[in-house]
Amino acid sequence: MSTSSTTSTPTTVSAPVASAGTGGRRGGSLGPVGLVLAGGISVQFGGALAVTLMPRAGALGVVTLRLLVAAIVLLIVCRPRLKGHTRADWGTVVVFGITMGAMNGLFYESVDRIPLGAAVTLEVLGPLALSVIASRRLVNLVWAGLALAGVFLLGGGGFSDLDPVGVAFALGAGAMWAAYIVFSARTGRRFPQADGLALAMAVAALLFLPLGIAESGAKLTDPVTIGLGAGVAILSSVLPYTLELLALRRLPASTFAVMMSLEPAIAATAGFLILDQTLTTTQSAAIALVIGASMGAVRTQVGRRKAVPEI
Repeated sequence: MSTSSTTSTPTTVSAPVASAGTGGRRGGSLGPVGLVLAGGISVQFGGALAVTLMPRAGALGVVTLRLLVAAIVLLIVCRPRLKGHTRADWGTVVVFGITMGAMNGLFYESVDRIPLGAAVTLEVLGPLALSVIASRRLVNLVWAGLALAGVFLLGGGGFSDLDPVGVAFALGAGAMWAAYIVFSARTGRRFPQADGLALAMAVAALLFLPLGIAESGAKLTDPVTIGLGAGVAILSSVLPYTLELLALRRLPASTFAVMMSLEPAIAATAGFLILDQTLTTTQSAAIALVIGASMGAVRTQVGRRKAVPEI
């Protein structure tokens, strides 16, 4: 968690830009992008591990283990201060925790009913919608539109053959993902380092614990299940959420949301490299669209940052 040293900035989005030199702005503009990409790769490996765990613990059981282990790890590592925070700070962290719990629960209920690739493709529509709503520049609407076209191509152009309940869960997870982006940024500005994330994860774990116990019961105490759950927690929660929280301190929500469209592309690429799944021409074109949209959004933001000191 060496990247946490970048989080001691003031609680304004422009602080990292204003405090850096000319060379530092270049590194600062690329740093958040690397954090987001690293988080996305970690999530895909964690998702693959979670699929193997579901038959042992159920969807809600997996979510419970993931959130509980992640909360314990983050609380131990971060040792967040409980004093000195305002009521607004606590309100933000509680809503962030509720959002994380709902996002995880809805997504795992979805992948329990429809294929993982389709679920991720549907879920990413939430961040894409956020990018359109939050954007104040017309060019960002173009990037979001390209990414949206890629997402639908990656999904085969339609989802009519899927379980409608699974589709509904995936879309709900997408809505929570959009809310997660907003409250992750707000939490990062209100709490130092990853303190807010640790506290929010504890909130999410406490909320989900009764649901996991009700569904899985004693299965959650099996050593193998606990070990796999710990792996899922590290790969799918601790690493990506921390990296994304740090990235959102230096990357606007609209740009971050478009970059989230890389998730289906990363999943498809991982399937090709690890599972020997062949990509069709349509899927390759979809990945190209999504990556192009993400690169365009990042370049647009870099241009905005270069112009800031001259205003």
